[in-house]
Amino acid sequence: MKIEITSRKWITPSSPTPPHLQSLKISSFDQHGQSHYVPSFYFYPANEEECGVINNAEKSLRLQKSLSEVLTLYYPFAGRYSSDEPLIECNDKGAEYLEAQVAGSLSQLLISDEELETQLQNHFVPPMFDPINSPPLVVQFNRFECGGIAIGVSITHKMVDAFSAFGFITAWATACRTGIHKASPPSFELGSIFPPRDAFRIENWERKATATNKIVTKRFVFDAVAISNLKAAVSASARTNSSELPKQQITRVKAVAALIWRSCIRVSQAVHGRMRPSIIKFPINLRGKTNLPIPENSCGNFAGWSAPHFMPNDEGEVKIHELVSRIHDGIEQTLSNYAKASSSDEFFIMVMNDFRKLDEALKQTEQQDVYLFSCWCRFPMYEADFGWGKPTLVSRGVQAHKEMILLFDTKDGNGIDAWVSLEENNMLLFQQDPDLLAFTT
Repeated sequence: MKIEITSRKWITPSSPTPPHLQSLKISSFDQHGQSHYVPSFYFYPANEEECGVINNAEKSLRLQKSLSEVLTLYYPFAGRYSSDEPLIECNDKGAEYLEAQVAGSLSQLLISDEELETQLQNHFVPPMFDPINSPPLVVQFNRFECGGIAIGVSITHKMVDAFSAFGFITAWATACRTGIHKASPPSFELGSIFPPRDAFRIENWERKATATNKIVTKRFVFDAVAISNLKAAVSASARTNSSELPKQQITRVKAVAALIWRSCIRVSQAVHGRMRPSIIKFPINLRGKTNLPIPENSCGNFAGWSAPHFMPNDEGEVKIHELVSRIHDGIEQTLSNYAKASSSDEFFIMVMNDFRKLDEALKQTEQQDVYLFSCWCRFPMYEADFGWGKPTLVSRGVQAHKEMILLFDTKDGNGIDAWVSLEENNMLLFQQDPDLLAFTT
């Protein structure tokens, strides 16, 4: 399935950024954030019944016009990172917009082999690597022969976390569908609350493939029925072991994360001949979870991490309810600690100290395993209606980082899509785990 770029252009804000907004100080969280780009993809079938006759050329024009308009609200996305200072030069240089023709149909892609699907997804928006010398935002409009389209969006992680990225997508879709006056503006105050500082240096957590260890990514779908059964199995495990685990603690995300974690522990045991300690890095959106005056619509990186630990016991058995409990307790303890911070400086130091602990754990993988989770559940991914209906599938580009697990909502909002990246030999063991097979499709 060939993808050919047919045009490239720059989309600039529809009105110039005012002089007093042309220099934006980045926050300390953005300053020490990861440097890669985060791509996401929105697939739309050719469905004229819902939205009337809008051909793809008209869709692309509407996207460009509304993107230009929404960049007046998200003006840093049209700027460039300064190479000398911790700030964004909001100079209206623009976001890059590409158009591409896909040789094939959308249905072919959606039912294709998983490896082909993951390879193709990484061609629906150009790969970006350097946030200093590249535009913060790149969009690619992909046309399929059947009339379906895929919108690829890539934003530098130095400017956004998942909350901010989907805030932008929602605002852009709203502007395209109903007009810019309906789009909600973001707040760019994080840089004032958490000014940049040089006291902390965190290693890059991305663990990419090397010439000797091929990374394989597979998709595992937990539908609503499977998740209901999984949560029941967690409760039953707790009862069998005379443990108390309130139902409200057994959320679908925690249950699925615990199941995947247990399968990874079993794979490690098979590879090393013994059960090893392990840690999972679990993300927490910190908006609304601190005592600091942080605007709810803050754009930028404002996430923390919980790091639940597993230590092997004498029984040599991993009980799923214990892993659910560890995930729940880890999140609650992290939030409880952060709530004690009385100033932005104290809060930032607490978060960075947690980052450092995780950083140290990643340097000790000879003795323990570390799995990096990223959770996009409950974000409005499937609400991205640009005027021709909601997407039939939303996905994130697959990146070759080992021991990484990405969790998404299914389209109905009740299930979970899990994209798991492991070394090839480990994936062969992982996908044969009987408990994993019992709950996935």
